[in-house]
This record gives sequence, C-alpha cells and structure tokens, in this order.
Amino acid sequence: MAFNIVEHIDDRIPIQNILVSVFDKTGLDSFIPELVAVLPNVKLYSTGGTYTALRDILGEDDAKSRLVSVSDYTGQPEMQGGLVKTLDFKIYLGLLSETYNEAHVQDLARTQAVAFDMVVANLYPFRKTLLAPDCTPEKARTNIDIGGPCMIRAAAKNYLRVATVTDPAEYSALAQEVRNNNGTLGINTRLRLMRKAFATTAAYDLAIAGYFAGIQSVEVRAVYRTMG
Repeated sequence: MAFNIVEHIDDRIPIQNILVSVFDKTGLDSFIPELVAVLPNVKLYSTGGTYTALRDILGEDDAKSRLVSVSDYTGQPEMQGGLVKTLDFKIYLGLLSETYNEAHVQDLARTQAVAFDMVVANLYPFRKTLLAPDCTPEKARTNIDIGGPCMIRAAAKNYLRVATVTDPAEYSALAQEVRNNNGTLGINTRLRLMRKAFATTAAYDLAIAGYFAGIQSVEVRAVYRTMG
C-alpha cells in the first residue's frame, strides 16, 4: 500500500468551508457571528439540531447565502433518530483530501465536493449519561457517538490544512486569530487543535470501554413480531 507523504506544509490556511456538528452548542451564538464578520464568503455545512441553531444565529437572509444542510450537500437524508448524518464519502473526501495533491483535487471536482478547512464538533454526553441515577447499559449504549469521533479523527489526521475544534473554550482565541491574520489559521494552531482532538476521542473511547468492562451481563428479552 502506498501512502501520501507530504513534504511541504502551508503555514496559514484560509478558512472558507466549515463543517459544524455539535451536541453542546455553547458559544456558537458568539463564535459564528465573529467568523462571519471576518470571513464574508465562508460557507457553513451543518446537521440536524446544529443546522437549526445556526439558522437562528445567522438569521434567515444570511442563512440562505452561507448555510448548507449536510443532507442537501450529500444527497442523503439523515437516518431516523440522527444515527447517520455525516458518515458519507463526500464528507470524508472533504476532510482527508490534500488540496496540493492533484489526484485529490480531481476527486473533489469529480464528486462536486468541497475541501473543509475547519471542523467544529463535540460528542454525545456519554460520561454525563453515566452520572444519572437511572443510567442503564441501554441508555449508555445509545449515547455512544459514532459519526462525531470519526469526523474529528479524520479532520485531525489532516491537520496539515484542517483545523479541528472540539472545545468551545477555544472559540474566542480562534476567532481572534482569524480576525488578526486575514481570515487564516496557522500550522501551530492546527497542530495544537489536533493534539486536543485525539485526546478527546481517546478519553471518550476509554470511558466507553471502562463502563462496559463493568457490565458482566444484561437482561435479554425476546421480542416476537408477526411477519406477513
């Protein structure tokens, strides 16, 4: 198997396309307007409840010009219950492509995909769920995020040109860097965000593994359904 080894990395990357999919929407109401103010041509791609929140933050007119539903972008509706939203080839092509790689540029053009420069994502509250007195293995299971960690890991792997934002505490500093640097983020910022992103997904997986390591058995109940 051949791997793409990148020998030249651009320091500052202009932020043009942002993928936003968060459970915790804290701070979006200030972060997004700050970005829009300094990035007049930025496009925001979003899912489910995050899309609704961004539409309210932007206002109807601004949302029409810069907010894109991931379902409209991929051509695939969300799975019932939001179980599958961002697990799509066009999404991951946009996260993992190296825009200085001509073959990747051709793939983007072939699929009419965009290269994402920033991902803003956080995860289902698995550890918070465990603290509830009525937590059960089933409630814990349903709060295991799948798409979020995949998206975060893909973006973080490609920190060469993608900023992976997993912590709302980062919003203010990032908005300031973009504002002070003509709409760009630097490589050292992207590297720092990458480290935090992988620490986030690692801790998340450890919490899941740790909880279910203590579950030795679950009650099994047969469910019969008449077919035909």
